[in-house]
Order: sequence, then C-alpha cells, then structure tokens
Amino acid sequence: MSPTRVLVLNSGSSSVKYQLLDMADSSRLAVGLVERIGEETSRLKHTPLTGGGAERERTGPIADHEAALKAVAQELAADGLGLDSPELAAIGHRVVHGGKHFTEPTVVDDAVLAEIERLIPVAPLHNPANLTGIRTARALRPDLPQVAVFDTAFHTTMPEAAARYAIDVETADQHRVRRYGFHGTSHAYVSRTTAELLGKAPEDVNVIVLHLGNGASASAVRGGRCVDTSMGLTPLEGLVMGTRSGDLDPAVIFHLARVGGLSIDEIDTLLNKKSGLVGLCGDNDMREIRRRIDEGDEQARLAFDIYIHRLKKYIGAYYAVLGRVDAIAFTAGVGENAAPVRAAAVAGLEELGLAVDGELNAVRSDEPRLISPEYARVKVAVVPTDEELEIAAQTYALVGRH
Repeated sequence: MSPTRVLVLNSGSSSVKYQLLDMADSSRLAVGLVERIGEETSRLKHTPLTGGGAERERTGPIADHEAALKAVAQELAADGLGLDSPELAAIGHRVVHGGKHFTEPTVVDDAVLAEIERLIPVAPLHNPANLTGIRTARALRPDLPQVAVFDTAFHTTMPEAAARYAIDVETADQHRVRRYGFHGTSHAYVSRTTAELLGKAPEDVNVIVLHLGNGASASAVRGGRCVDTSMGLTPLEGLVMGTRSGDLDPAVIFHLARVGGLSIDEIDTLLNKKSGLVGLCGDNDMREIRRRIDEGDEQARLAFDIYIHRLKKYIGAYYAVLGRVDAIAFTAGVGENAAPVRAAAVAGLEELGLAVDGELNAVRSDEPRLISPEYARVKVAVVPTDEELEIAAQTYALVGRH
C-alpha cells in the first residue's frame, strides 16, 4: 500500500507549527507548536490525536530550527509516528512568497530553493524562515519529497489589470513590483468549501472571501479562480488589520520622512506593527475591542467603525469586479468568531442581495454554515479555514502525480 501520511510544516522566524495528517481519510494524527526558538524559554507543545495519548509540553532552550525539527521528530516517534515511518509520503511546507514563478505546489530541489531565496527582498520576514524549515527537513529526510505550497500561488490567476500597479513598467519589472496577494491556501480552501456548501461545483460559483484574522485579506473568486485580492506586493496593503494599516496614500510615507523625520525602518515598523486596530485604539483583539465598545469606549468604537468601513468598501468593489456574486464567506479568527463584525459588514447592503439572520449569525460552530436568511439572493457563509489540510491535500496530490 502506498504511504498516505503528510507532515505539514509552517516555519516562522522563531517558531514551527506542524500537523501530521493521513490523507487516506484527511484525519489528523498529531499537531504541535515550537515557539521562542533561539531563546532560553523555548517551548514545544505536542498533542497526539490518535492512540489516546496525552498532550505533552517541554520547555528549555531550543537553539535553532534544526534542533526544533529534531525535537518534533522525537515527539512524533514517541507516538509511533516518527519521520522514519514508511507511511510518510511527503513533507509539505508553507512558503509565503512564490512570486510570479510558482503558480502551484512544487517539489523542492536546489533550483527551487534558489528561487525562493531570490524572493527574500519581497518577503524578508517570512521566506528566510520558510527556507530554514525546508533545508532542515531535507537534511533529516533527504529521500522524502519536500513540497513547497505557496501563499501567493492561488492569486497568480489574477489578470494583469488587477496585478499591475500604475507605475513605470520597466521599473516595476526590474524590481518585481506587482500585486501578489497572500493567504492563498486559505482563500483556495474557503472558496471551494463555500461552493460545496451551496451544492455547486467551484467553477459555477462566484465568491467574495473575507479572511479576517490579525492579518486580513479579501479576494474575488470567479469560478474557482482568483481575479483580485486586497494584499499586494506585501501583506501590508488592503484591509485594516490587527497591527497593519492596510490601504494608505503613499505620500504619507514621504510626509513622515520629510516632515516627521522618521527613518524608512521606523515607518516600516509603524505601518506593519503599530497601526491598524492597535494603532487606532491600543488593542488588536476584536473581543477586547467589543468589550470596550459595550462599556462606551469611543476610541474603540471609532476603530471598529474604520475597520468595518474598509471591509464594506472591499465587498462593494469585489461585487463590481465579479458582476455576479453567489456568496460571501467569512473565515479566520475574527471572521469565524466575531458575529458583530459579520453583521456590521453586511448591514445596509440589502440592495445588493445581502442579509444576515441574527439567530443564525449568533450560533458558534466549527462547521461550515450559512448565516443568511432563505430569501437572501447572495448567501453569507461562515467557513472555518483549514490551511494545513489544504497544504497536505496539495502536497499529497502532487506526490501522487509524481
């Protein structure tokens, strides 16, 4: 029998998230997280989901990603799920930026690694960590297919009219300046699952996907293919986020440099880490913001209103881009759990065929579901995202083809 297990690795700058899945039935066998890599206070949390094993946690220094992955391998082996298992078909890696070159999952070789490395200037926080995870996994299992699944790949179907910025073409091409989009595995999974929820094939459905977490992005998906998305060259463009500003007049940067005396690095930090909800009201947790609103906090109310205003603008814009919309799907931490955000985002859009049923919207569930009334022309859905399953599925499909 062919091996059916896939280990999914999401390597951050100081962390590794992992899941082991059996693609015979898409079940999870183990999940875990290594955080604060390189610090004295490193922590590994491992949860076996088969065989009745208990959650385990270890603390203490984990020097680097190689040590982290070796520790992960030890924890998996303790449950009989080690990296040396003949049932392991491949290791799938989340890679944030694939540029224009990588339009689908790709088996990693030296040339692929070199191209991911060349993209570091447009993803300086993410691609180096992704590369470290891939190289370490290759060293641990050089015989096993390593598959890169790119956050940007789903958005490479955008037409040039959506992907190009209106700047000098030669300059843009020389420096790879264009709109790439991110959260692609989530948008792919959610748009496809929304079609299933409607009982239709993905190619027959137009969906606006709203991935609302600490990072947030919207996409317009026509017949299973992305035709526009809110993030751009980097994840900074688009919606108001937890700590990112989203859309901004570029001249604000010149103003802050010339008049405010801020350096480029200081402006980068301001827009990526000190803006968005946290910049507007000091909190980037939507639950805390809603609590403050309930207590009459006007600063929290303004932050919420700005967040919703931007969200509505993108719903309207993508409605225009698609021409016909069958559904709007909310996903990720805020999208899945914050009923007030969903209600406010759709309020006043009845003329567009949009409405939310208050009782359905208030229900908490881990299952994909519709929260719009029967009469609504455009369905409103809540679809819990599953990026790890999407990465595993794409990895397994690619290894199967090879």
